[in-house]
Amino acid sequence: MSDDGIGYADRTSTVDPGMDRYADHFMAGIEALPTYRSTVGCVIPAYNEEDAIAGVLDSLLAQTLLPDAIHVIVNNTSDATVEIASHYAGLHTRGEGRDEQMTEIFVHDIGENPDKKVGALNYGYTLVEGMDYLLGVDGDTTADPRAIEYLVTEIQDDERIGGISAIYSIDDSGLDSVMGKFLIAGQRAQFAAFNMQNLLRGRNMAVLGGQFSIFSTEALRQVVVQTHQRYPWVRDSEIEDSLLSLQIKSAGYLTKISARARANVGGMTSMRALDAQQVKWNTGAIDLMWPGQRGDTKGQPLHPNLRLRWFENISMATNGFTRLIFFFLLITSLMLHAYVFAALWLVPTLMATLLNLRTAHAMHNANRRDYLFALLFVPAELYMWVRLGHFARSWTKFASSSQTDNWALQAKAESGGGGHAHLFPLGVVAIVLAGAVAIWAQLSTRVQSDVLLGGWTVLGIITILQTTWMAIKLLKRYKGFKA
Repeated sequence: MSDDGIGYADRTSTVDPGMDRYADHFMAGIEALPTYRSTVGCVIPAYNEEDAIAGVLDSLLAQTLLPDAIHVIVNNTSDATVEIASHYAGLHTRGEGRDEQMTEIFVHDIGENPDKKVGALNYGYTLVEGMDYLLGVDGDTTADPRAIEYLVTEIQDDERIGGISAIYSIDDSGLDSVMGKFLIAGQRAQFAAFNMQNLLRGRNMAVLGGQFSIFSTEALRQVVVQTHQRYPWVRDSEIEDSLLSLQIKSAGYLTKISARARANVGGMTSMRALDAQQVKWNTGAIDLMWPGQRGDTKGQPLHPNLRLRWFENISMATNGFTRLIFFFLLITSLMLHAYVFAALWLVPTLMATLLNLRTAHAMHNANRRDYLFALLFVPAELYMWVRLGHFARSWTKFASSSQTDNWALQAKAESGGGGHAHLFPLGVVAIVLAGAVAIWAQLSTRVQSDVLLGGWTVLGIITILQTTWMAIKLLKRYKGFKA
């Protein structure tokens, strides 16, 4: 005890009430300070989207994180897209106090625009380039309520990311035709397989699809500088989003797929529309893959973002070859009364069915139709033939160097127009098979037998390799990802 009779503990426990008030006031001031939040400008290129644009805007207004501004860029439109979108124009607020969020919707009708979607995107870019991020949304795409929140969080967490896309699927509700249900089920399976491939590759995304992707405006500015372009998007390629993805990667940024953000894109419910869309996509991809200069487009066969494209094309070529040679060998073996069924040939079919079922099970919102599409095998096999037709037409169009406006062809097909070009591959297959069988029939019996022996041997070796590859994919861990 000290001389004044007051213990040490008693002295140190005394606190000045004024200091308490000051500390409380200081902390309240700190909490009241505004915190920096990244700004997001949303750009929606819209072409004849009167049936979908309201749903797209409702989806954006329902997001847990609202964009700071939403620009609907209507171009080359002849329907009521402008009128419907205009009902949403203006300021929208939600929440109160610190939880208050607001966004403003602007509707721009830029009229006739020769650059179509690319022109609309670039127009939108000029309106939001001062913000931190540009969110590109197609005029027929709706997203889960937390999609923007997830995308912004992921791109903020890693400054190396130049762009990140949502996980895409297609809403299969409200379909009334058998053909529509079949084609949408096939597209859902196709999207799921593609998504899972990218998720398992370190979430590296070769193509930042314009349906629902967010871009760093700094990365877009770097692309403009490095490529000497006026704007980020150019019409040098049939697939403007693939070319921009390559350029973002070449500028030193990462291109990623989100682990959680999801969006439903518009699906194709007719053979004509699906054919036009897929041929445009595939032709544009081949143009980027193939070496050499074609106009303003330079092929980049060794670009890391195109490795998956090469694998996909080689895989489709192999699938087409094995199916053609199988039908040729089956027909000629039956003609020679030399066909003997072997249960071993069912193994590849079983393996493909199991792989399709696993893909269906990996879907975030898989339903009975997805499982039946995979389990019954025949629908998935028929859809494979449809896709083979798209690839054949794409390579034919690329090889012929024909100059066609595939954007216009797709728009025409989606509106119910267009010819019967999607049936062309079927006719070619029939002619090739008929010609091969006719030539085989002119050979001697011994030569015919040798052809069959050699053909079945080659087919067997390729099938074993394909089955092994399917088994490897089947055993691969999905690491908790959902496509």
